[in-house]
Amino acid sequence: MGTIQKGILGGFSGKVGNVIGGSWKGIDYMRSVSSRKNATTTQKQKEQQMKFALIARFQQPLTNLLSRTFRSFAIKMTGANSAMSYNLRNAITGSYPNFAINYSRILISRGDMPNAINPAVETVSDGMVVFTWVNNTGTGKSKDSDRSILVAYCPEMQHFIYTDEGASREEEEAQLDLFAYTGKEVQTWVAFISEDGKEVATSIYTWAITIL
Repeated sequence: MGTIQKGILGGFSGKVGNVIGGSWKGIDYMRSVSSRKNATTTQKQKEQQMKFALIARFQQPLTNLLSRTFRSFAIKMTGANSAMSYNLRNAITGSYPNFAINYSRILISRGDMPNAINPAVETVSDGMVVFTWVNNTGTGKSKDSDRSILVAYCPEMQHFIYTDEGASREEEEAQLDLFAYTGKEVQTWVAFISEDGKEVATSIYTWAITIL
């Protein structure tokens, strides 16, 4: 309830209907009450929140890696946030509430250094997997000394194993020990990073394999 302080022609303090009265530095004022925002979450907001949570959980173990491998595209944000932005837009499939990650569209690095040619992955005995590629040193910014980035993700365990210090580009082969995933299906990616860490190649999805 408002209170009239100087008679009917004076100002008032408090609330009358949707008007609030008061005084500031001796000056009487009135303003309307701001309309309360609808607190109900819209369907679109629910969908976006679920997508965000899905990618956030997936990427969290890769935060340190993504801070390096998305650095070139991290404009006024961290590399991990840049990766979040890209993967949120491009790697979600399905409809609410049954969203899922399309692993073939996930990037674990993004840059303008060329990746190697024809990368592939093969599982061998005792949980070891072998990544292979064709050396294309001299194409663009690529060099013999570029180090391979090998990433494996086990959806069943929701767990990553990766290295950003794999064999060099010129070696055309690198191994990753996935014994912890024996008998399980994993999703795999390969990329390259320059020896000084300043240049990076956009990752390539090398498909799912079952670890022997």
